[in-house]
Amino acid sequence: MIRMRSFIRLTTLGLFASCSFSAISFETFGSEGTMDNLEEMRPQKLVVLSKKPFEGGQYLLGMYEIETDVVDPDLRRFKLWEERPNELTIHNQSVRCNPEEPLRVKHGLKAIYVRRLNPGGLVNRMNREDHLVWWAACVPSLAGSDPSSLRDEALSRGYSTGLIENQEVLQIPLPR
Repeated sequence: MIRMRSFIRLTTLGLFASCSFSAISFETFGSEGTMDNLEEMRPQKLVVLSKKPFEGGQYLLGMYEIETDVVDPDLRRFKLWEERPNELTIHNQSVRCNPEEPLRVKHGLKAIYVRRLNPGGLVNRMNREDHLVWWAACVPSLAGSDPSSLRDEALSRGYSTGLIENQEVLQIPLPR
C-alpha cells in the first residue's frame, strides 16, 4: 500500500511538473521605457487576480485559459499573466483542487516548485499569491477574492483548513 502511494505521488508530481514547465517573458520598451499597448495585448478573458503599485507603474497578476484535465477532474491547467511596467511574463501552471492534497505547481528558471496548500487556512505575505491562484483556478467564481476570507467556503467544499503547507523543489537539469 505504501509503495503504491509513493508511486502514485511521484507519478502525479511528474505530471504536474510536465504541465507547468514553460514560461514566456517579453520585454518591449517604448520611448518612455514602458511597454507599449500592454493593455491591448491582454487576453479578452483575462481574470485579474491582483493589481498593486510597482516601481514606475503597476503590477498585475491575471489568469486565462483555465482547463480541466479530461483524465483527472481535480487538475486545472492555465496561463498566468504577470505584468510589470517593463516586463510581461506568461507562465503555464497547474493546480490540483483535491481536498486531500491541494497543490500549486509553479515553474521557475532553475526549479519547479510543488506547493501543498491549505485552502481556508492562514494566508500571509509568503503564500498569498499561491492562494489567489489556487482559488481562481479551482473556484473561478471566487477569482480575485481575498483568500484570507474564504475559510467558511473552504469548509463547505470539504477542505479541512488544517493542512500543513509545504514546498518541494525539483531541480531542473542544466543543459550541458
